[in-house]
Amino acid sequence: MTEPPSTEVPYEQQNLHKGHQYIKDGNTLLPCEAPVNPLDLGAGQEVVTVLEKQMGRLVLEWDFSWVTKSGFGVRSAEAEAMRLVFKHTDMPVPEVLFTDFSSDEVITSRSDFFKSDFHPPEGLIGMTIIPGVPLEQNWDTLDDVAKESICLQLWDLISTIRNIPRPPEFEGLYQCAADGSPSRDPMLEDLQKPARPLSSDSELRARIYERYIHCGGTRYENSLLDMLPRSERSVFTHADIAPRNVMVDEQEKITGILDWESAGWYPDYWEYAQILRPAFWGDWSIWMEKTAPQQWDLRGINAARKVLF
Repeated sequence: MTEPPSTEVPYEQQNLHKGHQYIKDGNTLLPCEAPVNPLDLGAGQEVVTVLEKQMGRLVLEWDFSWVTKSGFGVRSAEAEAMRLVFKHTDMPVPEVLFTDFSSDEVITSRSDFFKSDFHPPEGLIGMTIIPGVPLEQNWDTLDDVAKESICLQLWDLISTIRNIPRPPEFEGLYQCAADGSPSRDPMLEDLQKPARPLSSDSELRARIYERYIHCGGTRYENSLLDMLPRSERSVFTHADIAPRNVMVDEQEKITGILDWESAGWYPDYWEYAQILRPAFWGDWSIWMEKTAPQQWDLRGINAARKVLF
């Protein structure tokens, strides 16, 4: 693991390392070797804790008071998702304090990343802190009673966001991100530009099939459309609920749900399908399936995933 600086270094992303804490003084980072009270710092100094750093994204905690998420691919859809959940439900979610999405770069497909003149868009979201620790830190140490309790809590929270009303301007859209933009899910990204809106379940299934064939799928060429689940109802969906995004306290009570970048309106089975993706969290998916209030046949989704992921 990279060690924190022993002397001052410039405040640059390359000098920030996950799990480390620093004192930021203007454009300089100073070592922070002991617990610090921000009130004891000099004017202009701040305590910065690096919570996450990966894939061009940086999550920082400032003075133990608020958090910023910034970098590649941080977009308005994530902020809008948190605003919708905060407004319409009691689900514990970060409150958005401020945003900056000044980049004018638009990504329409993953092929854009390979263009010679491509400059990745960068966004910034400032938000309140959610207390607790990520569930992934202690899931494997929990007994069956605690695991069942957490999963039931999660399904209860999921049921609350499914009732978030669709804004009037999104009427006619069957599937879209929280801000009305097209999905970037590998199952649903459009091969055409500009992206075509998905206005029905049949269009969504056709999109999955189109991508399956485009990416070389042959085994279920004649049967995939019939294998895919059908749903005439789309509901608000987190779309990435996993132990890394679930915060819990010492009593195994859920204190918050993080990472809303994939959220939007999806078929009513989508949350279930996303949760049951192949994962690396031991028996997490088994417990979530066991406690699910409703189960769907995912053979078609799983067949498509083997080609599209």
